[in-house]
Amino acid sequence: MSALSTAGGGTSQTRTTSHDQASESSSVRVTPARVATVRSYLMCRPDYFTVSYRINPWMDPAVPTDTGLAVRQWQSLYDTYRQLGHDVQLIDQIEGLPDMVYTANGGFVIDNRVYGASFAYPERQPEGPAFMDWFRAHGFDVTEPQHVNEGEGDFLLVGNTVLAGTGFRTSTQSHDEVERVFDREVVTLSLVNPNFYHLDTAIAVLDPVTNTENANIAYLPSAFDSASLAILESRYPDAILVSEEDSTVLGLNSISDGYNVVISSRAKGFEAQLRERGYNPIGVDLSELLLGGGGVKCCTLELRR
Repeated sequence: MSALSTAGGGTSQTRTTSHDQASESSSVRVTPARVATVRSYLMCRPDYFTVSYRINPWMDPAVPTDTGLAVRQWQSLYDTYRQLGHDVQLIDQIEGLPDMVYTANGGFVIDNRVYGASFAYPERQPEGPAFMDWFRAHGFDVTEPQHVNEGEGDFLLVGNTVLAGTGFRTSTQSHDEVERVFDREVVTLSLVNPNFYHLDTAIAVLDPVTNTENANIAYLPSAFDSASLAILESRYPDAILVSEEDSTVLGLNSISDGYNVVISSRAKGFEAQLRERGYNPIGVDLSELLLGGGGVKCCTLELRR
């Protein structure tokens, strides 16, 4: 994987040519300049991480977990963000809520406004109020949800459009709520593969800056029904299509600052695709946290002030 590139100096432009490079007239593909921007994230140290129940296909209480290893792997992700120059805020984990480490599910934030989470499974429902309390204490304008949703797990901001997932966790009624709260276009996408039960396991936002024209994504085509796939193909014709192999190590569950893309260290094909497009992939090992069904993005909630 590539070395870290700080947000202060994160620009890159690459040129690639066809195999007939000896010919001056051969086709040339110029990759747009990729610019890193400083981001702000919310994370939760997994001091009480374990897998004691099963609410997704990745979880198996019979498989032992190592809390110390989970903390060390989480720390490497935290350290990566800090080395890239990003701001990282922390919420304390509550004992008995092992999945709080997956902060992406705790809400959806745009312009200092938060649409709170209302979790589908009883095991995680106490997290919703805990996250909303944190947001209020830190000066955010919080809207309590009326419908089931799992925050940024199923709501992804791409340019000015919110891509909204449904099928396993988040209700379509919450999509209407998000549209009202943020006054932005919301596009519903239906997930069909239970291994990719949140939208952020099947789509990666590569250009995270609000108002970015032609903001791009990467996604796993087989995670969506035919109507949703047609929407993605129409809206994002230049998207990176990621393999099943890379997706099953949660390679798409990644975080981008516009240039540096933090991904699973095992997603080798996705790494190469990103580099070809002018991004700087940075691999981290979160294999212990994968036992709970989460990766890089799951452990990271973006705080858009």
